Amino acid sequence: MTAMLEIENLHVSYGQVEAVHGISLSLQPGKIVSVIGSNGAGKTTLLAATMGLLPSTGTLRFEGEDLRGMDVEARVERGMCLVPETRELFGELSVTDNLLLGAYTRHLGRDALKRRMQSVYDHFPRLAERRKQRSSTLSGGERQMLALGRALMSAPRLLMLDEPSLGLAPLIVRDIFCIVRGLREEGVSILLIEQNARAALESSDHGYVLETGEVVLSGESKALANDRRVQATYLGGGSDHE
Repeated sequence: MTAMLEIENLHVSYGQVEAVHGISLSLQPGKIVSVIGSNGAGKTTLLAATMGLLPSTGTLRFEGEDLRGMDVEARVERGMCLVPETRELFGELSVTDNLLLGAYTRHLGRDALKRRMQSVYDHFPRLAERRKQRSSTLSGGERQMLALGRALMSAPRLLMLDEPSLGLAPLIVRDIFCIVRGLREEGVSILLIEQNARAALESSDHGYVLETGEVVLSGESKALANDRRVQATYLGGGSDHE
């Protein structure tokens, strides 16, 4: 089976400083892969390079297709989507208008757009209740739901999530991860960058541990959660985020 995403020997630099040193990972269709690591480990840099937001060297393939030379919009059109840690919502626009912007690359007709919007509201009933509100008036959890919903408007086959639980109350975190697992059941492949290592490993199929820009451990998520080094560093008292 062709991997949904293949990354081999990825190097990413900020000027003269290399932040990611030869990372390799793969993600199979319909699976969740989590990447955990402490502050400055290179997690967010990894996602940015994969999406084409940062220059990099190495191999990046999506469904077997080389991503080299492909800009961000082309990657979105092929089914990749990134939900950044900052969420990047348009605060003065309504919930509905923010969602509509998520479908701009799809050139959908009115009926198809309406169906896509209803699907998002089915996933996030709270957004349906607030569809006319400006996004700047939403709570932190609602803004995260809107960021996820906007990503789903592009019908991604690969959804990349950067710290989806950051700054959210525990009950909201539980709801977000429940939704993420539900998306996997719908066939969406997910690359999850998460400072909440316990929640990430509980929700994913396979995991990678990054330290100072390198993969130091990888394996099935359940095995990583039982690894003494992972428990001591990331599961004992919570983990930092980038």
